[in-house]
Amino acid sequence: MATPTGWRPTAALGRAVGTGGGLLLVAVLLRRADLVVLAGPLLIGAALALAGRPHGAPSVRLSVPSRALLEGQRITATVTVSSDDAADALDVAAVVLTLPTWLDATSGVSPPARAVIAGAGAHVDVPIEVRTRRWGRRPAGPATVHATGAYGLLRWPPVTSGVAVTTTWPLGEGFGATDTVPRAQALVGTHRSRRPGEGGDVAGVRPFIPGDRLRRVNWRVTGRTGELHVTATYADRDAEVLLCLDSRQDLGRPPDSCLDTGVRATAAIAEHYLRAGDRVGLVDLGQRYRPVPARNGRNHLVRILDVLLDTKPVRDGAGSSRATGMLAAAELTALAAADALVVLLSPLAGPAPLQAVAALAHAGRPVVAVDTLPPTAVPDQRGDYTELAFRLWRLRRELDLLRLAELGVPVVPWRGAGSLDLVLQDVSRAARAPRVTR
Repeated sequence: MATPTGWRPTAALGRAVGTGGGLLLVAVLLRRADLVVLAGPLLIGAALALAGRPHGAPSVRLSVPSRALLEGQRITATVTVSSDDAADALDVAAVVLTLPTWLDATSGVSPPARAVIAGAGAHVDVPIEVRTRRWGRRPAGPATVHATGAYGLLRWPPVTSGVAVTTTWPLGEGFGATDTVPRAQALVGTHRSRRPGEGGDVAGVRPFIPGDRLRRVNWRVTGRTGELHVTATYADRDAEVLLCLDSRQDLGRPPDSCLDTGVRATAAIAEHYLRAGDRVGLVDLGQRYRPVPARNGRNHLVRILDVLLDTKPVRDGAGSSRATGMLAAAELTALAAADALVVLLSPLAGPAPLQAVAALAHAGRPVVAVDTLPPTAVPDQRGDYTELAFRLWRLRRELDLLRLAELGVPVVPWRGAGSLDLVLQDVSRAARAPRVTR
């Protein structure tokens, strides 16, 4: 059934006309002039209000800033109320804004509502400040306007606006690492490689050969030996980092679930390495069709964040990895370059992430496993043996982590900035150590 449009009488109009007409009828029947005095203002006021009644339809539009937000930031959503006819006047317009989960009004009232007075032909902007509490794309709205005219005697059916999309990036506390990559490669960058070349780290002193720059001459050694010697340095090169996010499971409760932790950690690590000039790639183990190749630059960070915004946990279901759209361990090994640092962010619950880590370790890739399982994660109480089953699951998971340690894969829980410093130092030391060739 279609919603009726047009200005409709309100209960106030019925009371004014009914009460005024009843008093006037009683005044005529009983011949009482005092009742006419009481009925006159009601009827005259209603007549004057209806004489200046609006004719056009009210309209509403919702707009939000187009810039991307960070978790915890605030924005101002603007609801614009206007009328089609410049000669009309809306007495009162009540604006109600519908907000999704994780997007709250700063006033504390849910849903936020405002009442404004609109003049003839005016466009009234109603600002509503909201705060975002979790990463992702979320539709704000619609905004609903309940308009009244003729001093509250007429009303228009509720008018709704369109939906505006807000974008929240999963960036918070900055990630930092001191010894960042085990194997620097490519041609230029900020990390010291094992190859001699132009750089800032001293590799030693050697005799002068044709082609060496004069500014590299070590005059102290040259004066002592009588032959030209130069100071050799290690080349500064960039590195490739492959971030592997496991979205197969979402353990815990948002906004502090393992998927939330993994997405925020992935964004922080990617921002850190891209600011250092390195190349960063992204692979979602739950979405085999959306790998992000390794690139560098600010635009690449925006691309990685854009992919992370669409991350969703994979529903449990039967079938192979190819049938369910998940990435297999063999495919992950093929996507990781030989010298790339692979950072796997996963709750490490189940055989799939363990198989992926084992495959990367056997392939000779430097791997760091980041445990994103929240320390406070507990299952919902489903029976008398829920707690016992959870304790057994914890013990089995600890055994799996010990097996990863036997493979030489460090496992570190994510705790924000500085979480990977000690682990990356050990991985870098092991990668630079001499190797026995057969």
